[in-house]
Amino acid sequence: MLTVDYDLLDVRPGMRVLDLGCGEGRHAFEAYRRGGQVLAVDWGPDEVATTSTWLQAIGAAGEAPAGASAAVARGDLRALPVPDASVDRVMASEVLEHIADDRTALAEIARVLKPGGRMVVTVPRYGPERICWALSDRYHANEGGHLRIYRGDQLWERLAAVGLQPSDTHHAHALHAPYWWLKCAVGVDRDTALVRAYHWLLVWDLMRRPWLTRIAERLLAPLFGKSFVIYADKPARV
Repeated sequence: MLTVDYDLLDVRPGMRVLDLGCGEGRHAFEAYRRGGQVLAVDWGPDEVATTSTWLQAIGAAGEAPAGASAAVARGDLRALPVPDASVDRVMASEVLEHIADDRTALAEIARVLKPGGRMVVTVPRYGPERICWALSDRYHANEGGHLRIYRGDQLWERLAAVGLQPSDTHHAHALHAPYWWLKCAVGVDRDTALVRAYHWLLVWDLMRRPWLTRIAERLLAPLFGKSFVIYADKPARV
């Protein structure tokens, strides 16, 4: 389940790609398959181990082209283990909302990007996220939980403040918003029959990619897609 549009991000073979807050690696995997030289970074030891295992499996299965590479590191997004101006593309998907000092994390992204480089940030969308917070404190008020809800213009301004130039935006995962509203309404830790049924639908959609849900996703994402996605560029040197 990808949130990032790789055509808009313009990932090409041989590019150095940084996946921040990689989780279990879903965006790193796609960048690796597209020929990138990928470094996936996360603070969680379990996430680092899982992503490393899957990246090795992708390489062993021959799913990545010649010249592609992949590595995983444990790191703090506020102090990235990467030199200045050394990365072509940066992805930070569904992670900024967990970081208290998000401005420092954005400044680090700007620091490591090469001039002319491009980045993408995804965060929970304001409207759907507000509903989740209203329905359940447990959804966000826990260790490692969501610390804030971003407005689109607020994130745009924070990117511009660190010298990046925001451009394209879109929304994603419309079918996931009602699932989380349902979980928040019944209790995020409760496994009811209705929750299980909706989860089955999402898994079926992920595995089968039927035309009906693809059309529904495309039509509904602008209305209540759960994720807000914004792309920005680092100005090239004159």
